[in-house]
Amino acid sequence: MSSLTVTTWYLEQTAPGDLAPAAEPPAAQGVRIVRAERPLPEFSRFLYSAVGGDILWTDRLGWSYARWAEYLSQSGVETWVAYVHGTPAGFIELDGRSDGVTEIAYFGLIPAFRGQGVGGHLLSSGTARAWDLGARYEGRPPTRRVWVHTCSKDGRHALRNYERRGFRLYDTTVEQEAVTGTPGPWPGAGDTALPAWEGAPRPV
Repeated sequence: MSSLTVTTWYLEQTAPGDLAPAAEPPAAQGVRIVRAERPLPEFSRFLYSAVGGDILWTDRLGWSYARWAEYLSQSGVETWVAYVHGTPAGFIELDGRSDGVTEIAYFGLIPAFRGQGVGGHLLSSGTARAWDLGARYEGRPPTRRVWVHTCSKDGRHALRNYERRGFRLYDTTVEQEAVTGTPGPWPGAGDTALPAWEGAPRPV
C-alpha cells in the first residue's frame, strides 16, 4: 500500500488580543453565524462529511449515533454554523471540555462556498467564541488558551489562514499515512459545477 507524507502544524493563541479578525462579508452576501444550541447528530455528521469529504476527514465516519449524541451533549462542546442566504456553508466546532483551554476541533467550509470570504469571517467569529466560552457555562474559568492543529491534507492555504488570524505555530510533526480515497460525502459530489445562483450579489 502506498503512503503519503503528512505534515501537521499545531498553533495557539494565549490571549484574546492575539486574534486578528478578518473583515466581515458585505450584508448583500447574506452570511450569518449561528450556534447550533441543540445537539443533533444528524446535523453534525452532515456538516462533518460535507466539509471534510474531499480533504480526508475520516476519523468520525465510523461513529455511532450514540457516540455522536454523547459527545455533542458534553459541557463546553459547541458547534457554530455559517449560513449563506439560509444555506449551511461551513462550521467551526469548539471543544472546551478542559477548563481554561479551548480547542478548535474542526473548522471548514463546504466546497461550494470556499474562496468567497466566508472562511476568514467564520474563523474570526469562532475564535472569539472560543475566548468567551467560559462565560457561557456557570462555574467555568475564563479561557486562557485557544489551540488548533491543521495538516497538509487540509489544503495549501490552511496554515496561512490560521496565521493570518493571529495563531502562532508551536509544534510541527511529520508522519507517513496510508493513501486512501476521499470519502464523499457521496460518490461524485462536487464533480459537477453548480449553476450560478440568481440571487447572488452581482459585482458593482
